[in-house]
Amino acid sequence: MEDDLKCLLRLWMQWDKNEKTLQTIAALEQSSNLEELRDRLGSRMEFGTAGLRAPMGAGFSRINDLTIIQTTQGFARYLEQQCPDLRQKGVVIGFDARADPTSGGNSLRFAKIAAVVFLGQGIPVYLFSKITPTPFVPYTILHHNLSAGIMITASHNPKQDNGYKAYWGNGAQIIPPHDGGIARSIEQNLEPWAEAWNEGLAETSPLCKDIYDEIYRDYFRDLQKLCFYREVNTKTSLRFVHTSVHGVGHVFVQSAFATFGLELPDAVPEQCDPDPEFPTVIYPNPEEGKGVLTLSMRLAEKTNARVILANDPDADRLAIAERQETGGWRVFTGNETGALLGWWNFECWRKSAGVAAAALLPDVYMLASTVSSKILSAIASQEGFKFEETLTGFKWMGNRAHELMDEGKTVLFAFEEAIGFMCGTTVLDKDGVSAAAMAAEMAIYLAAQNITLTQQLQNIYDKYGHHASQTSYFICRDPATITRLFNRLRSFDGTAASYPQRCGGFNILHVRDLTTGYDSSKPDGKAILPSSSSQMITFTFSNGCVATMRTSGTEPKIKYYTEICAAPGHNDPIGLSKQLTQVVDDIIKEFFEPEKNGLIWRSSV
Repeated sequence: MEDDLKCLLRLWMQWDKNEKTLQTIAALEQSSNLEELRDRLGSRMEFGTAGLRAPMGAGFSRINDLTIIQTTQGFARYLEQQCPDLRQKGVVIGFDARADPTSGGNSLRFAKIAAVVFLGQGIPVYLFSKITPTPFVPYTILHHNLSAGIMITASHNPKQDNGYKAYWGNGAQIIPPHDGGIARSIEQNLEPWAEAWNEGLAETSPLCKDIYDEIYRDYFRDLQKLCFYREVNTKTSLRFVHTSVHGVGHVFVQSAFATFGLELPDAVPEQCDPDPEFPTVIYPNPEEGKGVLTLSMRLAEKTNARVILANDPDADRLAIAERQETGGWRVFTGNETGALLGWWNFECWRKSAGVAAAALLPDVYMLASTVSSKILSAIASQEGFKFEETLTGFKWMGNRAHELMDEGKTVLFAFEEAIGFMCGTTVLDKDGVSAAAMAAEMAIYLAAQNITLTQQLQNIYDKYGHHASQTSYFICRDPATITRLFNRLRSFDGTAASYPQRCGGFNILHVRDLTTGYDSSKPDGKAILPSSSSQMITFTFSNGCVATMRTSGTEPKIKYYTEICAAPGHNDPIGLSKQLTQVVDDIIKEFFEPEKNGLIWRSSV
């Protein structure tokens, strides 16, 4: 055994106090399984803007008691440096229902362990006593003016994973430079502090308060502000089915419907209770479409429901499906749902603003990530409000929304194509609970006029221009392959900074590489958006198509996002979609080279 692995093994055996994970590493040492020991001990999880996300289990590369302690110690020390009033304000910690019986790890346990680290340093902790949706954590930070927040969740990742999501005192996820500062602080605080394993502190410390009942009450009280047609809601015959996909969302979406005066949706019985095994789905991610919604569709056909609402396991995302006149189902993409909810949020705001709307418009904003549809930009250009795009991820939109609010602006809505939606600003992150309630009210309002969601989407495209998009991904578990793929695009003709000028039958007008900060469309060649920590290149084609290739920050995926837009009044959706499909086929063949690079396409997973 090499000296460095011996050192890491010694530290693990010295620091870990969890019998299950301690025994796992000890057994690997006894059997001389050096490969597995290197995998578990040889590298640490990297703390970034997404916090941590990894499988649960023993080792420095996994989520477990010790790595939660180390991460929280680094976070606590960094907060002490940055927040002079930390011990007056405190932090909030929430958790989902994930669990790993093999290692003994689960989200509740990790939340308590994180709380103990703060409590041992005299820092107040608001610790939820029950599972909550992720949006409850950023809501609590703003509601109580706290210094920071932590949510223990792996969102829609596979069942073996868990995660550590960090929020700053502005209620948004952390962004640079805080991520780097926290990462360095973690490295400086790896040895557990004296009180770190004192699990009883979470039960006995007067600094630890259960905030569940208060936040449950106040969140839904504030949610009433997003309800505009309560009388219509109470009279509708439109039925809904809701699934929480074995996650936390059931109780909270039921309460959201009650808050809006809606008849409660029919819950998919096999999926409404939290279950960390996610037994009825391959992947607990409603973004995957009909495969995750099979049971929902079956129930909807029994109950004659026309609309399905689906949350991911931590209830911060929302997917919508609608029964068509043919009897089949349409699952709306994140971009299509963003168009519908963006239109609806603006219409509701205009109704509430009344005669003052015209004067207020210059200070009204909507946001979207740069890989999402530009439909909000098209609506903004006609209606007179402002639209901005950010880097990918709600961490950027949440922070930008907070900046705009500080400037006295009104942020109505933000979305990302990965079925994430922020309605209003009581939560500066995506929120699948509030989005579900607003989507239901929108569907009911339209149904009262004999308009379906599908028809309204077409109405939006007719007025603001048709937007056709295709989004998917490839699985790639080899970082070297990913680096080689993207570097090839940066030296396409064999020389440095020589990006492709053509793909298939289409010329490329502009290239933006946010990994390097390059943008060929700008006079100085510098991108306006800040650089991305992940691989991310965008191509603008001569036919108007925009295509982005990027890596995921939390999963072994290379994603692509493509869109082509028509001007208002020049809609040829079939022709537009054909053009887009051809561009996508060419990008896959010439840029991804899936066979050569050993990539697994989404539909093959």
